[in-house]
Amino acid sequence: MWDDRSAFGLGERSTLGHVDIPRLMDGGVDCQVFAVSSSRERTPPYALRTALEMIDVFYRECERNVETIAPVTCYQEIVEAVEGGRVAAMLSIEGADVIEGELSMLRVFHRLGVRMVGLVHSLRNLLADGVTDRRTGGGLSELGVQAVEEMDCLGVIVDVSHINDAGFWDVMEVAKGPVIASHSNCRAVCDHPRNMTDEMIGALAEGGGVMGMNFAPSFVHATDPSVETLVDHIDHVVELVGPDHVGLGSDFDGIPSTPVGLEDVTKMPSITSELLKRDYGEEDIRKILGGNHLRLMKQVIG
Repeated sequence: MWDDRSAFGLGERSTLGHVDIPRLMDGGVDCQVFAVSSSRERTPPYALRTALEMIDVFYRECERNVETIAPVTCYQEIVEAVEGGRVAAMLSIEGADVIEGELSMLRVFHRLGVRMVGLVHSLRNLLADGVTDRRTGGGLSELGVQAVEEMDCLGVIVDVSHINDAGFWDVMEVAKGPVIASHSNCRAVCDHPRNMTDEMIGALAEGGGVMGMNFAPSFVHATDPSVETLVDHIDHVVELVGPDHVGLGSDFDGIPSTPVGLEDVTKMPSITSELLKRDYGEEDIRKILGGNHLRLMKQVIG
């Protein structure tokens, strides 16, 4: 996330990181989710303040680049931004430790434009255990259950990436609407605890959810992370549950390295090329490149 002390802003092309507005446009990405988080600690200091500062930076950057990017909070705003030639930018939270145990903060963040919340960021917090704490077998806490219920009421997408297996199944039991695994791959293709089992993928799809492919090399392939092995994960999801429940999550600017051929957001068309090589039809490719996520967003956030 950019701030006033950075050497560059969101509107300037850079060789640092993976994403900026010029490179988003070069890559054909017209809707981008920007994640807000705090330091990844069990009890991060100033978690709430850090999240609010990040949201301030987000809106300041949108104001500085009003002709090329637009903050969005609903499906219609996404459509209008894209039709106007601007990147639609949606806020999410990665790790609900930023609410500091207060459900009222979910309502405040919703008023500030947040439309997706990941319950944990791998480490345990007051809501749930993350994948780092999977040996405990713990899932959602009572506060976590209440948080999922509150998000259902607010029209905020529940994100199960980073949660442990027990927590995932608790969310499936509590959530009334479809949920998202914003950046998680398939454990059957690459055996990593951040990836999802076939049973989890089936349950996510049964509830109308969508999973977004993560570009973190260790989640893609143990020895050969590449565009091709990433698309192997897409193939696996499609074979399991069809083409309506998979999309792209990337985790750009949240991962230190990328698979070969996906060095930054300008390389996104290489995924389209690989899908075409594998005889995916135009309709299914449109679903994978964003249509499935748009359908879920329209249903949950309105």
